[in-house]
Amino acid sequence: MLALRDVTKTFGARVAVDHVSLTVARGTTRILLGSSGSGKSTILRLILGLLRPDHGEISVDGGMGYVVQEGALYPHLTARQNATLPARAQKWSTARMAERLDVLAKLVALDPDLLDLYPAELSGGQRQRVGLARALMLDPPVLLLDEPLGALDPISRAELQTHLVAIFRELGKTVLFVTHDVREAFLFGSTITLLDNGRVVQEGTFEDLARRPAERYVAEFLRAQVPPPDMTAYL
Repeated sequence: MLALRDVTKTFGARVAVDHVSLTVARGTTRILLGSSGSGKSTILRLILGLLRPDHGEISVDGGMGYVVQEGALYPHLTARQNATLPARAQKWSTARMAERLDVLAKLVALDPDLLDLYPAELSGGQRQRVGLARALMLDPPVLLLDEPLGALDPISRAELQTHLVAIFRELGKTVLFVTHDVREAFLFGSTITLLDNGRVVQEGTFEDLARRPAERYVAEFLRAQVPPPDMTAYL
């Protein structure tokens, strides 16, 4: 389980996270949705312990894996070396690392022939798969994903979205997925937490937000990303 209780974080006079409370039950996926500057990434940094809250409590059951845009890979390390970094830090044997990486490469659909290439030699989608394998290397119960698909082209993004949905379902991890994309929120999350200016505006399913918006901002945010009918008529 992952829980925030009345968490607040300020930077000078700016309130980045404003008395946020949320609970992600074990084995479920929660979407943290909002525009840039709404506090999504700050919440992840608080959960990871990279920042300290000014007020409130954060609790996490077990270890965490963390995935960001394009995987945040070390450019001087191969895909294999990047993916196995957590295991090497834990002083795993070479055989154990190889066995685990073989399992994860299959899980994230990463061609084994790519493992000895450097990040600059990989596509954005391939780098993201390496980053996901690294986050899963130690089999943490909690996964945090910060706009992991934001830098991908539309086709790669759609492919990885579908694959991630299947991975989350198969592994049963506790997942907190940060995005500004309404379509992504619909695909991934049974429960969505919509943020604005550091505060929780509304929580619920996509249907809850779309049909019963708690305030005007909710409807405006959702509508802003809906393609116009004249466009969808051609698709």
